[in-house]
Amino acid sequence: MAKRETINVKGAEIVLFKKEQEDYISLTDIAKIRDIENSSQVISLWMRTYSTIEYLGLWEMLNNPDFKPHIYEGFKNESAKPHFWISAQKWINETNAIGITSKSGRYGGGTFAHSDIAFKFAAWISAEFELYLVSEFKRLKGEEQKQLGWSAKRELAKINYHIHTDTIKHNLIPPKLTAKQTSIIYANEADVLNVALFGMTAKEWQDSNPDLKGNIRDYATINELICLSNMENINVVLINDSISQKERLLKLNQIAIQQMSILNEVENRRLLK
Repeated sequence: MAKRETINVKGAEIVLFKKEQEDYISLTDIAKIRDIENSSQVISLWMRTYSTIEYLGLWEMLNNPDFKPHIYEGFKNESAKPHFWISAQKWINETNAIGITSKSGRYGGGTFAHSDIAFKFAAWISAEFELYLVSEFKRLKGEEQKQLGWSAKRELAKINYHIHTDTIKHNLIPPKLTAKQTSIIYANEADVLNVALFGMTAKEWQDSNPDLKGNIRDYATINELICLSNMENINVVLINDSISQKERLLKLNQIAIQQMSILNEVENRRLLK
């Protein structure tokens, strides 16, 4: 099973995992809110109702091309009768369902369901618990998006880095320089891009933000990093054409202003839709 995460909902630890990029939440953990010793029976009690079977079947028909609707229809008809009883495992095995999964084992076992279904189950357990679960789930998704954004930003910042530094090495660094002298040239060229885009050098940013960790590029927006990546490419061409640093700075600043204007306009249009 994929890597699991845990959220705390009103003191209860609820396990989640991803399956093919979809979030699955432990029904077993949710059921323990009602009966800690008989969670599987609680799940079956919920599943035996007509409304639950109908919802599960409709969810599968919308999301699962391999679902067996004729078996589902039989279960739906039976669910109207008072003697009807069904386990999660039986539902999965006979209908080929994917919205609910059931795993055996003392560690890592239990019944899980797609978040759409898990929220329905949580509402059946307790309206209050459902609201807390949804709130905590949204918080987790927000944290994941922040982490994804951070990773994307870091990768984006590296796209043309090696091409840029290699060009500096072959065009701007004379032979027989010391390591310290070489590092100064690299830093100066990095600051050409920093000044063109951010209006300040790396040191000026650090002096203005003594309490922040990292560097100026760590706090750049996605649009700024897209622009920075493009500017690295353009600076490579300008260096290869033997354009002076002063001229390159002016050209890159003009390009940065133009590109940031376009990128921000595109983002604003997207947000207005």
